[in-house]
Amino acid sequence: MYQFITGPLLWLAFSVFFVGCVVHVVLYVKNLDQDLDRVSYGSHVGWGIRGALRSLVFWMLPFGTRSWRVKPVYTVIFYLFHLGAVIAPLFLSAHVVILKLRWGIALPTLPDVVADWMTVGVILAALAMVIRRLALPEVRVLTTSREIGTLVIAVAPFVTGFIAYHQIGDSTFWTLAHILSGEMLLVAVPFTKLSHVVLFFCSRIQLGMDFGIKRGGMKSAGMPV
Repeated sequence: MYQFITGPLLWLAFSVFFVGCVVHVVLYVKNLDQDLDRVSYGSHVGWGIRGALRSLVFWMLPFGTRSWRVKPVYTVIFYLFHLGAVIAPLFLSAHVVILKLRWGIALPTLPDVVADWMTVGVILAALAMVIRRLALPEVRVLTTSREIGTLVIAVAPFVTGFIAYHQIGDSTFWTLAHILSGEMLLVAVPFTKLSHVVLFFCSRIQLGMDFGIKRGGMKSAGMPV
């Protein structure tokens, strides 16, 4: 079982993830309006790149935009979740060892205690997101079981990984559950709102180029963030 889920099944999960993400990007670019978007972006590449980089940088910085600043508590929760969700799996020492042994990829490692606290942060932030979705009318009306299920899929590898690392209960079971939930997350990305892992960058780049070229960026010293 272990050899199968860490071998063929893992390769299948990564294949679905990468192919699905590439398809999303290709379709996003393909669906840009030929007259309104592609021509202007292609004719003013320098201004477009400037606007795209500005948009990405400010939206990836905590409190870098007005939208982040008007909701400081949510901003902290959002960044706590996303930073932990990206950094902890990539640089966890156990994962780095597997990457090195399987594919020869060497990455720096986080101290286990740091990765552990980041995992706790992800779990608590996910819980806070669920409470927010259920408590606030403006987001509760948009929340369905699909949104909650997607969040459960996203946080499951961290819960199972935390339990397996601390050897709570049957460590073999929780290790297998951790691997399977991680593979489920990879497969789910292209088919759920988790696809924002790539579409966020597509939309921010497009909006940044839009403001940088067509909405005053080429005429004024400053561009809206």
